[in-house]
Amino acid sequence: MRDALERQRHILDFTIASLLRRKGKNGSLLAVYTLIIFILASVLFFTHALKREATEVLRETPEIIVQRTMTGRYQPIPLAYADRIRDIRGVITVQPRLWGYYYDGNFLANYTLVVPREDPPEPGKIDIGSGISRIREAYPGDIIGFTGHDGKPRNFSIRKILSDESQLISADLILISEADYRDFSGISADQATDLVLRVRNPKEYTTIAEKITRLLPDSRPIVRTEILRTYDAVFSWRSGLVIVIFSAAALAFVIFAWDKATGLSAEERREIGILKAVGWETSDVLQMKFWEGSAISLTAFLLGMILAYAHVFFASSFLFAPVLKGWSTLYPQFRLVPYVNFGHVAAIFFLTVVPYTVTTIVPSWRAATIDPDAVMR
Repeated sequence: MRDALERQRHILDFTIASLLRRKGKNGSLLAVYTLIIFILASVLFFTHALKREATEVLRETPEIIVQRTMTGRYQPIPLAYADRIRDIRGVITVQPRLWGYYYDGNFLANYTLVVPREDPPEPGKIDIGSGISRIREAYPGDIIGFTGHDGKPRNFSIRKILSDESQLISADLILISEADYRDFSGISADQATDLVLRVRNPKEYTTIAEKITRLLPDSRPIVRTEILRTYDAVFSWRSGLVIVIFSAAALAFVIFAWDKATGLSAEERREIGILKAVGWETSDVLQMKFWEGSAISLTAFLLGMILAYAHVFFASSFLFAPVLKGWSTLYPQFRLVPYVNFGHVAAIFFLTVVPYTVTTIVPSWRAATIDPDAVMR
């Protein structure tokens, strides 16, 4: 037992010495290895956390939204449509909504205008999101102007800045009264932007949507699950785009790992030959190489995961967040709730650590099974 422990100690000591002798090569490998894991983990952490945040926010979205289209373009929907939809069995309530977008050419930003159902601003006043307040340097009591549908300016007094806690959905938001919105947008009093429905049985969403389409052929019902699937697809596509952008670094690592698998350097072969000559067994050599590969791969894995976690949840993913968030200048400044999917962690581990560790053992086994004299010659 003591001899076995002593042997293990010698193997570990020689493994550390071997790593230090080639510290330049191992250091560069560790840096590339850590970078690959950092990129993969950052993208997965950020995308998954953003999906989870969006799911929580969209959980309160209307069960069914009914829009009106004309030749594929959205149009204001007549309020008379609400009365016809209310007659469909299973529909509890139908409420019209007023909202839209405004492009600010001076600041190259899109704003979202919404008429709230509860506590709307008085005519002539608006509530704005923190993103708008930041870029326009506007605060409660200030006067802010926008150009209406007829090209004439409208001035509004800022009632308040919306809470920072809701930046994900309110950074570009403007809350406005119904009278001001209709005057600003030109939408008539008998029309709304869309209709939102509450349904008694969630299993009947699709059925009711089909009934609405048959009843009102120019309408387009959108079920909540469709919205969730759309956001999921958008985030997945953008995360894939980031991975493709950084695929050159991944390709460099794959080439390096393949080089490790195809053979050892002359120095490493000579080292194995000397170890065999002084009495090391093949199993001892393989164990040493296993510990070498494990030390590098596990260190890179831990460093990459820790750096990715800090980058996403403490540094707001500053390296590639614009690609995943979109093009708007009104990026919400918020911190994602730390959440790690251990399935993703396991996938990264088995796709990076395990293959590299195996590639360090295979060529070492080939060299260790050759006669020591032949290896050293």
